[in-house]
Amino acid sequence: MDFIVKMNPYVVIQYGNQKHTSTIAKGQGTKPVWNEKFKFDAEYPDGEGHKYMLLFRIMDTQKLLDHDVFVGESKMYVKDVIASGIEKGKAELGVAKYRVVLQDKTYAGEISVALAFTLNS
Repeated sequence: MDFIVKMNPYVVIQYGNQKHTSTIAKGQGTKPVWNEKFKFDAEYPDGEGHKYMLLFRIMDTQKLLDHDVFVGESKMYVKDVIASGIEKGKAELGVAKYRVVLQDKTYAGEISVALAFTLNS
């Protein structure tokens, strides 16, 4: 259990082919807080819902290994928020919790995320 407490996690957020990476939550263990903002370009949702998904991949930096370690992932479907934002000019989804799962799809905790969509002129 010591390795979990000593985690230095970060999150890779992906929307389509766009990616952003959070800062590393050094020494925050199992309850990291990022409170960061990222911008993604989105188009009117006219296809299947799975194309309109934010993917959150939680990683742990490992100085002793030559690669970082996958901790878990969560998915947030945003098709309805985008459609509403395009129609109204802006749409928000307050803080909500999303399940984080391991590669074998077992539950590993939760991540809290808020979303705002603003239409660019």
